Parts: sequence; C-alpha cells; structure tokens
Amino acid sequence: MDEFMTNAEAILQQISQMKWTDYLDILLVAFLVYRILPILRSTGTMRVARVVLVGVVLAWVTAQLKLYTLSWLLNQILAIGLIAVVVLFQPELRRMLDHLGGLRLQNILGVERPAQAMDPVIDQTVMACEVMSREKVGALIVFARENQLEEYFKTGTIIDGQVSEQLLRNIFFPKASLHDGALIIRDGRVAAAGCVLPLSESERLSADLGTRHRAGVGMSEVSDAVVVIVSEETGAISVAVGGMLKRHLAPQTLNRLLHNELCPNEEQKTGLVVRLRQKLMKKDKEEQK
Repeated sequence: MDEFMTNAEAILQQISQMKWTDYLDILLVAFLVYRILPILRSTGTMRVARVVLVGVVLAWVTAQLKLYTLSWLLNQILAIGLIAVVVLFQPELRRMLDHLGGLRLQNILGVERPAQAMDPVIDQTVMACEVMSREKVGALIVFARENQLEEYFKTGTIIDGQVSEQLLRNIFFPKASLHDGALIIRDGRVAAAGCVLPLSESERLSADLGTRHRAGVGMSEVSDAVVVIVSEETGAISVAVGGMLKRHLAPQTLNRLLHNELCPNEEQKTGLVVRLRQKLMKKDKEEQK
C-alpha cells in the first residue's frame, strides 16, 4: 500500500510539472495513433504489418540467443526485404499513403461542413435507394469522408453535381452508361460516377454476394468511406463501413445509419487544435486558482 501511494504521489508530481508543450506532444501522439489504427484494420495493410513484424521479431530473437549466423542472415534479408515489401505491397502502401494524405487541414483544425448541410444529401439518397430497391435497380454509392478517394475518383467520370433523387436514379438507370460503376459523393456533392472500386478478398463474406457488394466492402476496407449498396437481384439495401456489411436495411434504418456515420456529434467534430486550446485554457484557470 505504501509503495502504491509513493508511486501515485510521484505520478501526480510529474503531472503538475508538465508544460503546455508536454500536453501538445501527448495530443499529437494520440492523434496519430487514432488516425493510424483504422488503417491497420484493412486486410492489405495487415498483410504488410504481419510480414514486417515477423521479420523484426525473428531478428530480435536470434540476436538475443546469440545465433550469430542466423541473425546476420535475417538482418541481410530485412535490409533487402524492405525493398521487396515496397514492390510486393505497392497497392496497399499506396492506399495507406492516400488515406493519410486525404486528411485535410480543416478536419485537424476543427473546421468542417455543418451537419445540417448533409441532411438533404442523406434524404435524397435514401429516397433514391428506396425507389431503386423497389424497382430492383442496382446501385453503389460511396460517401467520402476524411479520405478523399482521389485514386478511385480518377477512374470514373467527373460530374460535380448537386445530390438529388432524380440524378442518382438516372445515373444507375440500367441502360445508362455509368450504371455499372460506383458513384462517389464528396463534400455533399456528386463528385464522380462510373468509378472502379477494389474488391474485398475477405472470406467472411457470404458466397451469394456479387461483385457490387464485394466492391462496396472492399472500398470500406481500404478507406473510411460509407458505402451504400442496392442489390440488382433482390432489391435489398446494404451499407458497408469499416469492412463490415449490414444487409437488408429498411429506408428508415438507412436514414438513421447515414446520419450517425456522416453527421457526427459536436464532440466528435472538435478538431485537434480546438481540443488543445481548451485543455490549455483549463490548465491556466487551475493555475490561477
């Protein structure tokens, strides 16, 4: 008990001696971890991480056991292997960099599009999906968030139009030239259509899912996008987020889910700099007391 109290007092003393730069350092590290963890959830990134981790662990174990020949051999393999990893996992690394590069300055500073601006976009999308579901018209709609999806944006046709039920239904009309590809909504506008998305390689997906669903799940695996899928065979509405697929959604459920994902609450929208400023102001008030 005495040891615990001693440690607790030492920690409290250390905290009291912290400067504003220490808080900045902690917040920046926490922010980077928060941004990098979602990337590591994707299948491709995990493959890269496993290869690197196994190599580093083996090199460390052989060094500790003083297996000099094997340790030297592993170190040589690691040196050459870094180049091999870049070559073999080029698509995955490119997506990781695209994900990090898609983090916009206004998101960090806490300047975002008001949640109310997304309300009509969501409403028009839900109405279009409800009609297409009833008429069994296939659709694949991607909502870009912090990741701007430039790599996939360039594979389609640029539109830059206002989101409306009529526009979405016309794009996915079976005889339309862009109906087979994905439609990307970015910053509350229809950015592009006829886009090509990566297919998921997950073995957890049901065997009855077609290319449209696998593309939707694949897009959600490599980015933070929210993907809405309407089945051409059954008319069922599904949503893919973070590699997970939610199927057979009613229009009301779709509306609620999109609002939850695309219209975060005030605490979630607060940027890094805003949180830091609030923390420093609170500390200054405590010191004045």
